[in-house]
Amino acid sequence: MKERMKGFITAVHRERYEVKVNGEDLYARLKAGIYFIDQCEEEFPTIGDNVELEYNPLGDCLIIKTLERKSAFSRKDPDVGMGEQIIAANFDYVFILMSLNYDFNLKRLERYLTASWQSGGQPVIVLTKADIAEETEEKLELVKQIAMGTDICMVSAVTGEGMEQLKHYLEPDKTTVFLGSSGVGKSTFTNYLLGRELMKTGEIREDDSKGHHTTTHRQLFVLDNGSRIIDTPGMRELGMWIVDDGMDFSFSDINDLIMQCRFSNCTHNGEPGCAVAQAMEDGTLTEKRWKNYRKIQKESKFQAAKESRQQAVVKKKSNKKRQEHYSKMNETGGEW
Repeated sequence: MKERMKGFITAVHRERYEVKVNGEDLYARLKAGIYFIDQCEEEFPTIGDNVELEYNPLGDCLIIKTLERKSAFSRKDPDVGMGEQIIAANFDYVFILMSLNYDFNLKRLERYLTASWQSGGQPVIVLTKADIAEETEEKLELVKQIAMGTDICMVSAVTGEGMEQLKHYLEPDKTTVFLGSSGVGKSTFTNYLLGRELMKTGEIREDDSKGHHTTTHRQLFVLDNGSRIIDTPGMRELGMWIVDDGMDFSFSDINDLIMQCRFSNCTHNGEPGCAVAQAMEDGTLTEKRWKNYRKIQKESKFQAAKESRQQAVVKKKSNKKRQEHYSKMNETGGEW
């Protein structure tokens, strides 16, 4: 019998994983007989996952089980028909990195906040490139208006401005995942925290002030104090999966307004006593934020309905196979 060991995933490549086992770095692949079968019950592992594997001294180990997660960040897989994609797991904090330059985008930030609250980790908004951005205080105020209960740090990984604020989160035995779109400076940020240049960085383009996309795979690093950080490739698209709980946090102001409507079944489309309409009229709620809320809510409901249909199909197929098995056993007089 092959020796079984436990470890955690430190990097994810296309079909290969880097796993830390008892202080040793090993390579591993998924065991086909477990992960690539019909009705597979194991979650596909991702970076940060604790896994059980079969040790192979002559080559790649085989991952045979994904252990239970305490948190996980997911999105709709950008590949059509692939469903949910788990980006990272078992973290304590989510650093949402957004550039204060031309890439500054409140609607995108709302999506990241919603998915981050849903993940089970604590989101922290990190506004990068403070050294080269303009109107930083005005942008900070705009972020505060939508970041209900979320800490905000304005930093520069080039000059070191604001980086001291982050030490509170980067504690020993704590894990933080970095999220953000391409070019927000995650690699420069990671290099600063590590104290050495391990991640390749790109220059800022002069025409649109965006950085080049440099991180190509997910990777976990350990800081000198024992804190773990997970760097991820920039996401050009953050398709919502099921984020009901996340919306309760990131759009708590809108949920409070909905509770104040005169009618419990208010559609917020012209009914008398609609608190949402009143808030937009007096300026306490912007039309952009309301539209983004409805869009994310629609995506989440669609994915929930789709997941329910897929589970029903799987259950139907499973029941059919089971019935065929029982019928065959009855015909042959075999034991159940």
